[in-house]
Amino acid sequence: MQQLYPEIKPNEKFHIEVGDGQKIYVEECGSQDGIPLVYLHGGPGAGCESTHRRYCDPEKYRIILLDQRGCGRSEPHASIENNSTQALIADLEFIRDHLNIDKWVLMGGSWGTTLALAYAQQHTDRVLGLILRGVFLGRREDIDWLYKDGTRKIFPDYWQEFIQPIPENERDDLVKAFYQRLTGTDELARMGAAKAWSCWEGKAATLEPNASLVDHFAAPHIALSMARISAHYFVNHCFLEENQLLDNAHKLNGIPGIIVHGRYDMICPVENAWTLQNSWPSCELHIIRDAGHSGAEAGIIDGLVRATKEMHQELTHDCTDPAGN
Repeated sequence: MQQLYPEIKPNEKFHIEVGDGQKIYVEECGSQDGIPLVYLHGGPGAGCESTHRRYCDPEKYRIILLDQRGCGRSEPHASIENNSTQALIADLEFIRDHLNIDKWVLMGGSWGTTLALAYAQQHTDRVLGLILRGVFLGRREDIDWLYKDGTRKIFPDYWQEFIQPIPENERDDLVKAFYQRLTGTDELARMGAAKAWSCWEGKAATLEPNASLVDHFAAPHIALSMARISAHYFVNHCFLEENQLLDNAHKLNGIPGIIVHGRYDMICPVENAWTLQNSWPSCELHIIRDAGHSGAEAGIIDGLVRATKEMHQELTHDCTDPAGN
């Protein structure tokens, strides 16, 4: 079983102004001469974490982490102004150019897979490879699964807590109802809605209950950006055409890809990854038999560390770098 690499500190961290009044937090870790890899966090709205640096060998990768618009240490916090998928893609291009990177590997989890796929389909000439965890395709059915008629059937007790802030006569469209409260002027209602939204995902994210993960999602700073930005994206259909990522999957042909997906992922069902792989022949899928959605689960960590090793070997043709070691 592969473990996370030891703790490392960023070589550099800074804010970069990308326009629209947005300042994006960026950090670099690992080897300046390594394969460039950018990690795209989930949510939308979650922010990057120190563990995201640790999926890759810091001697072999130049690791870039960033907080997307409105997330984490980016400013302004929880902002939904000028915040769209196309804006995030433009930010990635701005940052890539600023760092003088010609091509890079994109690695992401959950919403991060959506952004990685959208970027790669638009900028195929800038992508060395993709490592994806817990595929989310941004379709209406994917949003409905989590907020209407899917996950709630597995976690009816968590669901009841989730919908508590919303009156019964508004529960036919929960995303819209939450969005109205998250963008309203009532601060108590806004924070109550944010915690309910964020904790719902935190509770459903793991195969076994993980109180520390739920507490992380419940922290006001995380909860507000997570809920507010997620609801903003979902009421706007992720700023994608319906089925866009699958319809354009042919553009990824020839780009190596590795998908790591938990068998018991109740936020993004494994069928998402299966369907994507069928449309992208140069991708391989690893279904983790004892994991859910979270990137913090042991089986997912093992799969992702192996994936970064496999990707390095694929890109360097280094036969002395077996994925299992």
